[in-house]
Amino acid sequence: MTKHMHNALDQLRDRVEDLGRNVQRALADAVASATSGDTASADRVIQGDRRIDQDEVEVEEECLKVLALHQPVAKDLRMLVGILKLNNDLERIGDLAVNIAGNCGHIDLSGDLRLNDLLRRLSSRSQDMFQLGLDSLVRQDEQLARRVCAADDDVDRLYNNLRTAIQEQLAREQAPGLTRIECLMRVISVARSLERIADHATNIAEDVIYMVTGEIPRHGGQRDLRAWTGPAPASDNGSSD
Repeated sequence: MTKHMHNALDQLRDRVEDLGRNVQRALADAVASATSGDTASADRVIQGDRRIDQDEVEVEEECLKVLALHQPVAKDLRMLVGILKLNNDLERIGDLAVNIAGNCGHIDLSGDLRLNDLLRRLSSRSQDMFQLGLDSLVRQDEQLARRVCAADDDVDRLYNNLRTAIQEQLAREQAPGLTRIECLMRVISVARSLERIADHATNIAEDVIYMVTGEIPRHGGQRDLRAWTGPAPASDNGSSD
């Protein structure tokens, strides 16, 4: 039974890693489409989202099947719970990639060096966080996962700086046209999606930390659930007063 369960868990981890790589490609295509107007990249993202959704559902079903058939405990249970949670984060990143691709052809920052630089840096940092999050999953690397969590503040700062820069830009311009306003609003939409992707990458990293150590690092906490996810304690037939 244990051998079958471990084989099932290995297959699940392989599947969620494949899903992560597919989402990563979708995100790269989405950013390229929004920033360069590449409609072919946008079409790939939108058309591929159904497959990502289907894979997410199948991984969830397999997780529930392993849970029902093998009743894992300790590290195996943490692995299964972690896969379930990060599987949902991967699907949400896929949805956010579709949102970004939907801005294809509506953004032109060729004359805005500051805004273009901030958006480029935000995009790069968010994608780097996601890449590191996937790497930490593949390697089951706690320290790499903690690097992802530490990087989230930098992404938040870039996002806030970009919003402030857009507000300042609008304040300086005299009666900006509708096309200009739409462009800047779409930049904010893309930036918000990138910031949310970084949040999901952080969630993935936190799930990896939980899978490896049993620690729940969310909200700055250090809770450790290894006590109740471990094997049941031996019964004590003696009396204690």
